[in-house]
Amino acid sequence: MLSQVLTGTGGVGKTQLAADYARAAWEDGSVDVLVWISASSRQTIMDGYAQAGVEVLAADPSDPEHAARAFLAWLEPKDGPRQCRWLVVLDDLADPADLRGLWPPNRHGRTLVTTRRREAALSGDGRRLLHVGMFMPWEAVAYLTAVLAAHGRHDPLNEIQALAADLGHLPLALAQAAAYLIDTAITCADYRRLLADRIRKLADLLPEPSALPDDQTTTVAATWSLSIERAEKLQPAGLARPMLQLTAMLDPNGIPDAVLLSEPTRAHLAAHRAAGHQGSALVTAEEAAGALRVLHRLSLIDHAPDTPHHAVRVHQLIQRVTRDTFASHQQDHLARTAADALFDVWPNTECDAALSQALRANTGALVRHAEDALFQEGAGLAVLFRFGSSLGHSGQPAAAIKHYEHMATMAHDRLGADDIYTLGARQELARWRGEAGDAAGAAAAFEHLLADELRVLGPDHTTTLSARAMLAEWRGEAGDAAGAAAAFEQLLADELRILGRDHRPFMTRANLATYRGRAGDPAGAAAAFEQLLADQLRATGPHDPITFTTRSDLGNWRGRAGGVCGAVTTHEQLLADEVRLLGPDHPWTLTTRHDLAFWRGEAGDAAGAAAAFEQLLADQERVLDQDHPKILTTRNNLAVQKRRAGDAAGAAAALEQLLAAALRLLGPDHPDTLKARANLASCRADAGDAAVTAAAYAELLDHTLRVLGPDHPDTLNVRNSLAYWRGKAGDAAGAVAAFEQLLADHLRVTGPDHPDALTIRANLATYRGDAGDAAGAAAAYAELLDHTLRVLGPDHPQTFTIRASSGRWLAAAGDGVGAAAVFVQLMADTRRVLGPDHPDTLAVRAAITALRREGEDTNNPAAYEPDLALTLSGLTAQLWKAERRKEAITAEQEAVEIRRRLAADNPAVYEPDLASSLAVLAMLLAIRGDLSEALRATGEAVELHRRHIATMPSALPQLYNVLGLQADLLEGLGRDEEAEAVRRWLGENPLPPDSQSSARSPSSSMP
Repeated sequence: MLSQVLTGTGGVGKTQLAADYARAAWEDGSVDVLVWISASSRQTIMDGYAQAGVEVLAADPSDPEHAARAFLAWLEPKDGPRQCRWLVVLDDLADPADLRGLWPPNRHGRTLVTTRRREAALSGDGRRLLHVGMFMPWEAVAYLTAVLAAHGRHDPLNEIQALAADLGHLPLALAQAAAYLIDTAITCADYRRLLADRIRKLADLLPEPSALPDDQTTTVAATWSLSIERAEKLQPAGLARPMLQLTAMLDPNGIPDAVLLSEPTRAHLAAHRAAGHQGSALVTAEEAAGALRVLHRLSLIDHAPDTPHHAVRVHQLIQRVTRDTFASHQQDHLARTAADALFDVWPNTECDAALSQALRANTGALVRHAEDALFQEGAGLAVLFRFGSSLGHSGQPAAAIKHYEHMATMAHDRLGADDIYTLGARQELARWRGEAGDAAGAAAAFEHLLADELRVLGPDHTTTLSARAMLAEWRGEAGDAAGAAAAFEQLLADELRILGRDHRPFMTRANLATYRGRAGDPAGAAAAFEQLLADQLRATGPHDPITFTTRSDLGNWRGRAGGVCGAVTTHEQLLADEVRLLGPDHPWTLTTRHDLAFWRGEAGDAAGAAAAFEQLLADQERVLDQDHPKILTTRNNLAVQKRRAGDAAGAAAALEQLLAAALRLLGPDHPDTLKARANLASCRADAGDAAVTAAAYAELLDHTLRVLGPDHPDTLNVRNSLAYWRGKAGDAAGAVAAFEQLLADHLRVTGPDHPDALTIRANLATYRGDAGDAAGAAAAYAELLDHTLRVLGPDHPQTFTIRASSGRWLAAAGDGVGAAAVFVQLMADTRRVLGPDHPDTLAVRAAITALRREGEDTNNPAAYEPDLALTLSGLTAQLWKAERRKEAITAEQEAVEIRRRLAADNPAVYEPDLASSLAVLAMLLAIRGDLSEALRATGEAVELHRRHIATMPSALPQLYNVLGLQADLLEGLGRDEEAEAVRRWLGENPLPPDSQSSARSPSSSMP
């Protein structure tokens, strides 16, 4: 490559590089003619060529035009034994157009151009554009160290490194700063303090023009002024300077394109278009983008539209020099414009972590440059509130607290203690203290704030109402759920009185429902959310985002009230709508995926829930900030589901990683850190060392008592776990004593019907039995069942658990008849609610079998028939897998006969099993080709299913599957009209959506 163009911002050393190259070429004899020309204009280029023509060709100096043309012609190769070797250096080319028709020939000789421009016109036609950047950090440090050492200066390395970074590793700035240090005999540390003083101008911290080093003629402070003047003349004319001024207020490492194309930015450009370049009163986004490209072409900024969140980078010294030109009022205006531009593009719901981080970085830079301007009459405070909220929501509550502490102090000093912005900053400070784990501290802060707002704003001001809501919420989070519910109930009445009947207090109603649920009434919370959703749908329609939040809450409280399957269905439907309307990466969509995975786990599918949490975690880490608190929550629930799925080691490892992250991000006293400790202690219990687990809970209780106090729900839960594991460790009597004291405290704090009180009663009853009092345990469970039926209802899973425990302790106390009666009735109810294949249903069946074995003559084969039928069905699957199909059919036929005999005596319990077995047999016979026998089996199965479908709707999908098989068999036998009739009925009576997720083929038991 014979023609090269060195481009880069002023001060990077392009001229020095060109001079070094030219000197080396001359000294090593590789050129015969060396011409150095200042290329600041077309005229200076022509003058340089003319001078070369006079000196090399003895051209007539009185005709410079002819002399210049003669020199360019001479550069073309001539015939002869030896070609002249030449190098032409065109230094500091101001405008590529100035070289039009004047480029030296690129086939012979060498041309080197230095310029701050980087248009496409400079490349091509055999020319290569080379970008000259800043020193690398190590190069900058080595240069400063060498220059200072040459004058006997040996400043600390860390200060030299810091100074090099402060100067942005710009070669010209490093040279002039070194000269200033040497001339003034100050240290690097002192110079950095002067440089950090925003009152001082950069020009005051550089040598006088007569004292510049290395024959330099221009200070850093002046080196870009000519580039700015040139940029102002390029189209769109007059916009480059006001655009550069705005970039000087923002982050040098990356400004989002959207900020510099926003409406506030364009209004600023229109108002400050350079004199003589008056255009339209409006500046379009295309013109604003054009201004950025002009600044890029002059190397005043780097503009990369393909990285929109960090599209514009500006050297920090260019920013400093630009700000040094501002008058006080001008800087204030630019600060407010920058604040308005940032706020204008900042989304209310942050879905893009990279954009949020960039907006926070730019707000931070703006605060460093002109914080006072933002507090003048509160003109720029909106962006500061958004900045603090973004910090907190990104997983940095401590940083949010620090920000709002400073903001509250500044607002107090600049605007007064009673200013609305001061009160607002205090409110956000209290809120993030709560989010950081100090719920009690947040509640206390809101109490003080509310007193001031009542005094300043009055009881009916919306800000005062908001403070009351926050106070109620943090009281609830601090453990007083009943008090929070009462406060929200009063707030709701006042909002309706103050704001009128047209007011829609949806948020207050939602909070009231939530804390009623937390106070022990989950069914009431679910009912309240159902009514709230109905009202919202009438008021706003189904696609308003506010309904999504309510639907989510409704699903969660349905699950807590015992409707686990309903919770799954609600979240499945909500997720489909959110993906369609909000997109897969919206924070609400991610939250719904989390809740759906959670309730699937609660419904018994731990492995599926763990897989869903793993995929969610990957997506959250891609979409959210790395330290976002929701990621910690997902990690916790992933570990819980892994443990339930049997992967205790994987769960423990995940929880250890989670605890380390929680300690790092939240600190040892945050409630989420304490929960991570609790879950890890519970997970370690799977290793079987109950004493070690009890010790872990004892240590956790010390933390919880200190942080949350004795009456906080989490403290009571830890006491419950500690008592439980003490009992597991062999101290049943001690466990009974601990549970008795805990129950008294829980009843005092939450009342008799709180769900957690039911759990404590159950544990107390169990350990009474373990301590040797089986009859007392049975009596305690009978009493507990009365409470449970009243609080949770007859079909709640916990109600089923308590009934099963009651039956077990009756059996242990010797009342086999009473136990059998409990389990038989429970069997019918679990089949009806949960389905025949649910683990709880199977457990009840096993209990009945065990009672039968204990209570009947072991010589009576009929006592074992239910187990035999189950075993035969399992054998069917294994034989079919081994391709022993004839034997598999025989095994299933035997299972059918056994279940037919059992169903004759107890149809409610055994006919559904008979129907399922007949469906499997029909499928096997059909595969073998015995269509008539298969059809006969499906007919019997259909009749049995229809007989029980009213009391056991969970069997509905099985009925539809058998009907589908029946239609196929009819068609295979040539009975097309009958087959079509069955299919027509299936088409006219589709399976309800709530049942489709549980539909499965009758052959699903086959591998």
